[in-house]
Amino acid sequence: MIAVVGSCNVDFVVPVATLPAPGETVLGRDHLRTPGGKGANQSVAAARLGSEVAFVGCVGDDELAGTIRGALEAAGVRLDWLREVADTPSGIALITVAEDGENTIAVSPGANARLGTEDVAAAGSLLAEAEVTLIQLEIAPEVVDAATRGAGGRVVLNPAPARPLTPALLSSVDVLVPNRSELAFLTGNQEPSTLDDAVIQAEALTGPGAVVVTLGADGALVLHRGRTTHVPATPVEAVDTTGAGDAFCGALADGLARGDSLEDATAWAVRVAGISTTRWGAQSGMPTRKQAGGSLR
Repeated sequence: MIAVVGSCNVDFVVPVATLPAPGETVLGRDHLRTPGGKGANQSVAAARLGSEVAFVGCVGDDELAGTIRGALEAAGVRLDWLREVADTPSGIALITVAEDGENTIAVSPGANARLGTEDVAAAGSLLAEAEVTLIQLEIAPEVVDAATRGAGGRVVLNPAPARPLTPALLSSVDVLVPNRSELAFLTGNQEPSTLDDAVIQAEALTGPGAVVVTLGADGALVLHRGRTTHVPATPVEAVDTTGAGDAFCGALADGLARGDSLEDATAWAVRVAGISTTRWGAQSGMPTRKQAGGSLR
């Protein structure tokens, strides 16, 4: 079982030729309305790969809640711990996607901001029994802390969007999964431009049992038990990178829950994330296990 504690949104996506600069208006093509949110995306990613997944989160009492619930249910995600918050809108994300696949995202948390430690307590038995608890930072810091403390299995933390993390929290994380910019934020450096730079910054992080740095088209780095492994990516023609990081985290959790080594789970996650970039939308771009070519072992 994988327990995911995090956010759920509806994404409004506008394809554009190039991303707008500050103060600039650009015309785009027809917009897409699709379910998203890092917690929900990662839940769907893992469930599509065949893992048993349960989601802990909040929706509002508006029409968008039905879109969120429907997408999670269709992927086979358990919703026993999804709470509806009265008189509150569901979360939304406003996304522009350029022709090269790059994107900008603005998020209005809505009901996600109401997810509290009482929700984590209500899911206590789930977290205690899950092989992997997967968490992100689109929820309140105290909720992240409570979820890591309540986890009985491995804790995988995706520190996105980046914010300061306490030494106590980092020490309770088994696998930290930042991208380049998040790694730079956490270490107080400029974004690493080379693999060597990324290794140096990742080695400077203290606390987590392991660090997996996602590098986009360059694959990923695994730092675990004093060993560093670079997992290269297979080149793809990306059309939308919006959900790639979430596809990676969901696939990583899937691999770990199945008993794969961290290095093998990372190779699986690199493959799944690459496939997700060849499709439009965050959740709609998540491949099934068959579409991803089956497991690595």
